[in-house]
Amino acid sequence: MRSRLPAATRDAAEWVRRFARTAPGVLGAVTAILVIACLISGLVCANQLNAKIDRRDTVLGHTEPLADAAQRLYVALSAADAAASSAFLSGGIESPEVRTRYRQALTDAAVALSEATTGASDAKTREIVARISSELPTYTGLVEAARANNRQQLPVGAAYLRQASALMQTSVLKNAEELEQNRLARLRADQDDITALPGTGLLTLLIVAALCGYLSWVLLRRTNRRVNAGVLTALGLTVLALLWICVATVAATQSIDAGAHGATTRFETLARARILAQQARTEETLQLVTRGDLTESEKRFEARTGDLKSAVTAAAGADSPAMRALTSWQDGHKLEVAAYQGNDYKGAVAQSIGTGAGTSATKFGVLDDTLRGELEAARTDVRDGVDAAGDALTLSPWGVLALLLAAAAALVIGVWPRLKEFL
Repeated sequence: MRSRLPAATRDAAEWVRRFARTAPGVLGAVTAILVIACLISGLVCANQLNAKIDRRDTVLGHTEPLADAAQRLYVALSAADAAASSAFLSGGIESPEVRTRYRQALTDAAVALSEATTGASDAKTREIVARISSELPTYTGLVEAARANNRQQLPVGAAYLRQASALMQTSVLKNAEELEQNRLARLRADQDDITALPGTGLLTLLIVAALCGYLSWVLLRRTNRRVNAGVLTALGLTVLALLWICVATVAATQSIDAGAHGATTRFETLARARILAQQARTEETLQLVTRGDLTESEKRFEARTGDLKSAVTAAAGADSPAMRALTSWQDGHKLEVAAYQGNDYKGAVAQSIGTGAGTSATKFGVLDDTLRGELEAARTDVRDGVDAAGDALTLSPWGVLALLLAAAAALVIGVWPRLKEFL
C-alpha cells in the first residue's frame, strides 16, 4: 500500500533512517540522549536536595515548635488538675498562690493548645483539638462546683472534684497525649525526609554513568579509540556528584542524630518523663481528696514513679540532678503517706501542699523545674542538629546541578571532534 505522505517527507524520513544506522548517526543520537539525561539528572537531584533544605526550614519553623507545644499542653492540663486538687485540700477559700497556679496552668494550656494546632490541616488533629476544646469547659465547670461546695464544707464537693479529675485523666489528657504523639511522629518523619538518600536523583545519576559506559563502547566500536576525554570527564563528574550527595546526606544524618541515643530520642523521653511526673503528682494529691484506703492509689503512684525513674535514667543518667530531685520527692511522699496512715490527716495535707522546703509540693516543683531544664536543653540540641543538617546540604543542589551541566558540556566537547571525522 502506497504511503499518503508527501514525497519530500518520505524522502526525509528515509534519509533519517539511513543516517541513524551510520557511525555519526549512532554517535550523535547516543550523545544527545546522554546530554539530555545529564540535564534531567541535574534538575532532579537539585530539586530533591532543595526539598531537603526546605524540610529543614519546616522543622525549625513549624514541626518542632508544634511538638514542643503539644507536650507543654499535656503538662499544663495535668498541672491544672493537680492545682485544683491542691486548692481543694487547702479547705475553704484557697490561698491566692494556689488559685493563681490553677489559673496559670489553664492559661498555659490554652496557649499551648493554640500553638500545637497552628497550621494543622489533617482531619485527625482537628478532631483531637475539637474534643479537648469541648471538654475543657466541662472540666472547669466541675472544678468550680467542687470549689463552691468546698467553701461551704459540703462533702459533695469531693465528688465533683473526683468527677472533674476523672474527666481530665480519662479523656482530656488522653486526647492531649494522642496529639503529642501525633506531633512527635511528624517531627520524626520530617527528620527522616532530611536524612534519607534522594533515591530518584541517585537512580538518574547511575543511568547517566551507565550511558557514559555505553557511549564509550560505541566510540570504541565506531572509531577504534579506547578513551574519549570528554566522556571520561563526564563520567568522573557524574561520580563526583553522586559522592557529593552521599557525603552531604551522611553529614546531615550525623548532625540530626535521630538514633536510639540521639537528641530526638532524649527529647521524647524527657517529654514522657515530665508527663509521668505530672500524672504521679496528680495521684499524690487525689489520694488525700478521696480520704480512703491508699493501697490502689499507692500502686498507681509507684508504677508511674517507676516508669519515671526509668525515663530519667535513660535520658539524663542515674546520677543526674533530675534523678536526685525524683528521689527527694519520693522521700517527701513517704512522709505524707506515713502521716496519713498515722491518722494525721492535717499533717499529710500540710506535707502534700505546703510551701516548706521539705514538703512534697516543693520537692515536686524542684523535679519539674529540673525536667523542664533538661527538656529545653534536649530541644536546643534537636534544633541545632536539624539546622546543622540543613547547612550540610546548603551547597549541594547548585553544586550537583553545576557538575551535571559541566558533564553535558564535556560530552559535547569530547564527542564533537569524532563526529567531524565523519562529516
